[in-house]
Amino acid sequence: MTSSIMFASEEKKAGIRKWRETFKAKAKVGVEERAVATSFGETRALIAGPTDAPPLVVLHGALASSAHVLPELGSLLETRRVYAIDVIGQSAWSEDRRIGLDDDSYGRWLIETCDALGLGAFDLYGISWGGFVALRAAAAFPARVQRLVLMVPAGLVSGSGWAGMREVGWPMLMYRLFPNGPRLRRVFRALFTTDDADWSAYFGEALLSYKFDMRVPPILKKEAVASFKGPVLVFGADRDTSFPGRPLLERAKVVFPKAEVELLEGSKHCPPQTDAFRSRMAHRIETFLSREI
Repeated sequence: MTSSIMFASEEKKAGIRKWRETFKAKAKVGVEERAVATSFGETRALIAGPTDAPPLVVLHGALASSAHVLPELGSLLETRRVYAIDVIGQSAWSEDRRIGLDDDSYGRWLIETCDALGLGAFDLYGISWGGFVALRAAAAFPARVQRLVLMVPAGLVSGSGWAGMREVGWPMLMYRLFPNGPRLRRVFRALFTTDDADWSAYFGEALLSYKFDMRVPPILKKEAVASFKGPVLVFGADRDTSFPGRPLLERAKVVFPKAEVELLEGSKHCPPQTDAFRSRMAHRIETFLSREI
């Protein structure tokens, strides 16, 4: 049996894959699943929304999947044809491999995936690690990305290393070494704004199943995206230890001078998982996407 690159064992990987239906069902819409071939390996996607609606490609965060992000999109699933893609290196459902962070590999992977899905130009929404991938795609293939939405993206700023270790790194290490409920709750509450039983249970299992990718997404240089001219909307979270909201939005305005930015007051790295928040974000994002370029 081949060993997993991303997981502690094949058994751990299988355990994580069992969560797909739990989160997919939360979207409460019809969902199509597709697997496509790229030069980086097989990539999976979940597709939902009206077939004649404009395409919106969505990229999830670390240790998650397309199924996790679908329910958080709210009414965007009614106004957009959503292509939620399982990010290679951060999902149990696409190819079990790591790809480069310091070149255009992630951008090429995404464009190959979108080619295989039959997409031409598209709007792009990246969350956390997915935000880093979205930035790479916009930098390398600016003509393919029409509008760019970023939620607490990696690749624009870095938080304090000391604060990150104190608030997240050390509690996470202690949980991985000596897992129990109180240690999991400490890690969960450092990252998540609201409590959610399914997310907490999944997250606890993910922390014990994934081999951590210790590489840090490099900070994007302004000149790297100079060719991208599309509209940009960036959300930062004011209680985010990893990518502090105010500095993130300040840097976003440097990199994208015409960007629209919004600070999520009271939000940690993972924003609220509530119907009210989903509704507000869907309305804000749909308003942005609906404007003529």
